[in-house]
Amino acid sequence: MAIEFAPSARSTMGVEWELALIDRASGDLMPVAEHVLQAVCGQGQQEHPRIKQEMMTNMVEVITGVCRTAAEARADLTASVTELRQATDPLDLELLSAGTHPFAQWAEQRVTPKPRYAELINRTQWWGRHMMIFGVHVHVGVDHRDKVLPILNSLLRYFPHLQALSASSPYWGGADTAYASNRAMMFRQLPTAGLPYQFRRWEELEHYTADMLTTGVIDEFNEIRWDLRPAPHLGTIEMRVCDGVPTLDEIISLAAFTQCLVDDLNERLSAGEDLPTIPDWFVTENKWRAARYGMEAIIITDDAGNERLVTEDLADELERLQPVAERLDCLDELAGVWDIVKAGASYQRQRAVAMRHGGNLRAVVDSLVAEMKADRPLPDFSRS
Repeated sequence: MAIEFAPSARSTMGVEWELALIDRASGDLMPVAEHVLQAVCGQGQQEHPRIKQEMMTNMVEVITGVCRTAAEARADLTASVTELRQATDPLDLELLSAGTHPFAQWAEQRVTPKPRYAELINRTQWWGRHMMIFGVHVHVGVDHRDKVLPILNSLLRYFPHLQALSASSPYWGGADTAYASNRAMMFRQLPTAGLPYQFRRWEELEHYTADMLTTGVIDEFNEIRWDLRPAPHLGTIEMRVCDGVPTLDEIISLAAFTQCLVDDLNERLSAGEDLPTIPDWFVTENKWRAARYGMEAIIITDDAGNERLVTEDLADELERLQPVAERLDCLDELAGVWDIVKAGASYQRQRAVAMRHGGNLRAVVDSLVAEMKADRPLPDFSRS
């Protein structure tokens, strides 16, 4: 089958941010997305252009339009969250962003009553009903179809950097999992989720997709739920690695980092360079290490098997990408990536709060809510 790719203006970007709806009194998840969406839509509007329904009734998704810079994405998300709060505040709801809710119970959650979600649950059963997880997706425009797979394959080298920086799901159902990102481990249980195959030619992707359709694994391309995937109808590479993170500052920094990586690889590919990759087995190991150890992960950096602490490698990458960030007008936003390292990733901050409060996970929820409102890691909640 042919998969048409609609090229986008190079390195334009879009962000999708999944937000949990929290009961102000209990701190627990609330299955009230339908009421929230009705409130933001108002009379006569069927669907909001920027605030969307998701699989679970305890969440909504805020999306941007097509943005040229990270600053534009920030302004877009800020406007949507401000509008969303106008609907949630009267309902005594708070907004929270993390890969998982610290103590909510999966069996108490409800699935949005839509045929596509019902079919997913019917097929995946126990694992599908566990999808009480929240993430951030970043789209970056690619100007030619033949660039997509080489860029995607090389981008897999940076999977552990993005996973470690965004890791924010150490708790599941009230227990500390000992993982920095339990969301990463949960999501890969779904069919077609997890790491992508490293196809060399577009025709291989088309053949794979045809096989999945023929055998009934998927009904449409969008049901391929890889952590990194092409979005042919949008003309982008979609980065789906990241856990939900508490602050807009962190999200925009992660988006700028992703935009710089894709643009750099695009530029090198246009110059005739063969982009570096690492074998699938190293990519798989890196995903596990980053999910388990977060900022303390020792990652595999090349096809020779050389290893390095993820934060040390990240420091060099941020310096290398400075000219790219200048070209894309996101120097400040890229610099914010290192601020995440200094303040501690969200999983580190959450554990620090729990430790100071005798393991009280309600305090962790309060810290996540407060950080989102303040749009920065708060001193009382930082690991220091």
